[in-house]
Parts: sequence; structure tokens; C-alpha cells
Amino acid sequence: MSAPRTIRGQETRARITAAASELLWERGVARTSLDDVIERAGVSKSQLYLYFADRDALLRAVIAYNTELVLSAVSNDVARGSWRAIRTWFDSMTDFQQAASGRRGCPVGTLVAQLAESDEAAQRALAESFDRWQAPLTAGLSAMKARGKLKRHADVAALATATMASIQGGLLLTQARRDPSQLSIALDAAYAHLRQSATGSG
Repeated sequence: MSAPRTIRGQETRARITAAASELLWERGVARTSLDDVIERAGVSKSQLYLYFADRDALLRAVIAYNTELVLSAVSNDVARGSWRAIRTWFDSMTDFQQAASGRRGCPVGTLVAQLAESDEAAQRALAESFDRWQAPLTAGLSAMKARGKLKRHADVAALATATMASIQGGLLLTQARRDPSQLSIALDAAYAHLRQSATGSG
């Protein structure tokens, strides 16, 4: 569908997307209908179909919306390369889960199990979402390596991927056990693993 041309149209589309995102977090994909989204967003069915061709298009918009949510929590300092920025980023994720009492999990990760095997377009969008999420960390580690803060043989791509795996595993265990300390443990391990590649370590 074409993007809304008016501010009101943009606001309406954003409200629909945000409502769908909230419902998917609360109920999951299978238990969320378009009628549920219409009611939550306070729009008509014709308004929804004006901006989204079908349910699949709305789901892909939610993936993009949730991606922006997680990216908004990554400071520019992470991409510039700073141990303090990485540690602060990790701590902010734990703080968020504590505030949420360990519920809902990852805005992007929770959609993988629900969509990746049944919707190829959604799977590609989710893979791109993780690429975008990982990019600031990869850039930051590359910058630190260029400044001599990481060992010359450090594999930046592998370090970034291992970190993302720790984040997702920690979020999954946090959601399953309603225990934010699970994420904290995973992130502490990820940070220790990264620091092993710092110059002067070990």
C-alpha cells in the first residue's frame, strides 16, 4: 500500500500499527484478529484496509515498528565503540525487563516463533530486523578494533552474533521464568566474553 500523504493519515496508520503491536505482545499472533486491532486503535475497517492490504501487511508493519522500539534503546555511543556504552546498553535491557516483571519477552524475538515458519516474507523481515539490531554493536566493536582496543585477531562478526544470542537466550528465559535476573546473568556472560577480546586481557 502507498504511504499516507497527510499528517492525519500518518497518525492513523501509526495508531493502527501501535495497537497491533500491543495486542501481539499481550495475546500473540494466533489470538489477535483484525477486529481486535480495529477496536483497540479506534478506527474503522475501511481505515485499516486503506493503509494495510491484508493481515500479513499489518504484521510486517508491526515487525518494523518493534524493530524501531529495540533500536531506540541502543545509544549512538554503542556504534561509536565504548565499553561503557555496551555495559550501559546491557543494563538498560535488564532494567526494562525488571520494570515489566519479566513479561512479554523480546519485541522482535517473540515474533520469530510465531511467524518465521509460516510467512516467508515475515521471516525475511525478521532476519533484517536482527541485522539492524546487531549493526550498532558490530560497528562499535569494529571501531574499537581499529583504535587498538580489541585484539587484532578478534572476530567482530562472531562476537556480535554471540552477543545477540546471549540477549535472546536471556530474554527467553526471563519470559519463561518471569525472572529478569536470567537476562542479567546472560548479559554479564556476554560482556565477559567480549572483554576477553580486549587488548591487555588475560
